[in-house]
Amino acid sequence: MAAIAVLSCGVAISFLVFSGSVGGQEAASAGGKRTYQNKLTPVKNPKPLLADNPEYVEPIYDSNRLASPPLVDDLNADLELLAWRYSYNARGYVEIPNRLSSADTAIIVVHPWGLEDGQGWRMPQPAGFVFGSPEMLVNVTKQIKTALRPFIDSLRDRVPLVMYSLPGNEDPIRRKMYRSIRATPSKADRVAGAKELHALLNSFQYDNRGAIAPTLSLSTETPVVDYFAQFPGGDPGDHYNGPGYWSLPIPVCAGLNAQPDDVVIYDSEGYEVLRDFLKNQGIRHILLIGFATDMCLCETTAGYNNLRNDFNVFVVGDLTQATSQGNNSSACNTTAALSFASLKVLITQASWVKKLPRK
Repeated sequence: MAAIAVLSCGVAISFLVFSGSVGGQEAASAGGKRTYQNKLTPVKNPKPLLADNPEYVEPIYDSNRLASPPLVDDLNADLELLAWRYSYNARGYVEIPNRLSSADTAIIVVHPWGLEDGQGWRMPQPAGFVFGSPEMLVNVTKQIKTALRPFIDSLRDRVPLVMYSLPGNEDPIRRKMYRSIRATPSKADRVAGAKELHALLNSFQYDNRGAIAPTLSLSTETPVVDYFAQFPGGDPGDHYNGPGYWSLPIPVCAGLNAQPDDVVIYDSEGYEVLRDFLKNQGIRHILLIGFATDMCLCETTAGYNNLRNDFNVFVVGDLTQATSQGNNSSACNTTAALSFASLKVLITQASWVKKLPRK
């Protein structure tokens, strides 16, 4: 029996590992099952969660934190990460150390839309609704450059798959630009596809689209109902964006510098296609990042509500951003969305994902 210390937000947590066990658990029984010792130990003087990038995520200062034994502990682990989830029943945040085999791990970026990034796809004016508020777009662009791309690049030598999810189907232009589940385009295809994309996106009329209606027709009995029906909080339809806007091929954000071996999955293909592809590639663990934390990251084809049923999902919280509803910062909204997600999946942060020496 040996004592092991795990660093939890700068606080050392000690627990016991018994000989003949894996990660403090009893040896696996027949059928690939093991008994997990769900022992919860209070963490003394915990530091805030998600405190690395307060510009993007508001730190969580809740002091009721509990340490739990390792959950994922692969034999050939070369990545370690601490993760947490919230439990109403346990009355606090539960911190769990994990050791992953990077060969079994994929990074999936949800909806990194290439909007206003020089590829041609733009926000319709004067009142188009695409990607939250203009302030959110500025913050997302900065977050991609300073946080998402460095994280992805740091793990390219380890993980076998980096994937991006995009709306729609695999149209002819994006088929030339990106590797998909079905095929990998040649260099010549990519060059041709980028030219076609640029021409198509720049041919669309983005300006002088519909403006806010100067008058509304309201009933005397339920004017509030009529008001919101005619002037909703966010209308992405043809009036404000223009007919055909959502049929345009949305590219991967240029700031991510997608590589030829990276894979794009399209929402319209459905989750089963994504699931089977990942399974066939031997993937068991998902590092999930992207936009928007409160919507696309949970509900779309590559969202955690799908992936969590078949894979070990770790949402890298400070590499996501929620919708801002017009606020200059999405930080508080992102934290709220991550706290809600932590009822279902494990949350980590970029600095907690560390490489281990390969055996």
